[in-house]
Amino acid sequence: MEIIVLVGYAAAVIIGVSLGLIGGGGSILTVPVLVYILGIDPVLATAYSLFVVGSTSLVGSFTYMKKQLVDYKTALVFAIPSFIAVFLTRKFIVPALPDPLLVLGELEITKSIGIMIFFALIMLAASYSMINGNGKSNSDEESKVQFNIPLIALEGIVVGLITGVVGAGGGFLIIPALVLLAKLPMKMAVGTSLLIIAAKSLIGFLGDVSNQTIDWKMLLIFTSLSIIGIFIGSSLSKKINEQALKKGFGWFVLIMGFYIIGKELMTL
Repeated sequence: MEIIVLVGYAAAVIIGVSLGLIGGGGSILTVPVLVYILGIDPVLATAYSLFVVGSTSLVGSFTYMKKQLVDYKTALVFAIPSFIAVFLTRKFIVPALPDPLLVLGELEITKSIGIMIFFALIMLAASYSMINGNGKSNSDEESKVQFNIPLIALEGIVVGLITGVVGAGGGFLIIPALVLLAKLPMKMAVGTSLLIIAAKSLIGFLGDVSNQTIDWKMLLIFTSLSIIGIFIGSSLSKKINEQALKKGFGWFVLIMGFYIIGKELMTL
């Protein structure tokens, strides 16, 4: 059992490294690690993921703030509706989900299985975004297209709902939205995304505090290791081609997504 715990903690460092390297992907790894390695219930794992990814992203965003690579106006427009959506989802919608979610004859889909399958589908969407390089087209070029406040706010609500259900920070959705809708340069989109993920995830976690029994010792150790990882990742990012890394990580996420779907379907 102790070896399994050590493997889980080692994975926490890798989660931080992924955030430091590509500005996202942390939550894609966090929930599977917590569920399949550390044996935590999927509903509780999504809550833990919000805290881990939120805290790690907050630390990571400080580097971008120092370099003035955070657009606070865009973050505010995106974040406010997202905050409301994620908090309400964690506080009311997730606890209200029936268990089992669906019964078809002898087939019973439990709440835990449903959350993991939905999470895997989000992983597949994330892998497509990473492999195809969505959100890269504008790079560091300036655009004269009007700042689209309604669409950015709507995207914030959608990402907030997804974050609330599966505990994913949503960087793979936020970054393309910031580049395409807010016309931010890529590096500024990453910095702004980390700040949004941090605030949104931590606020979402607050909705869980009264609904879940939190193992603070384990959670704080896991989070601390992830924060160490983001510093390692930020250092490595200067030496590794970002685009190639993102595509490679995308293929890994794709395989993991199909693995989770297969594993959960086998339990039915």
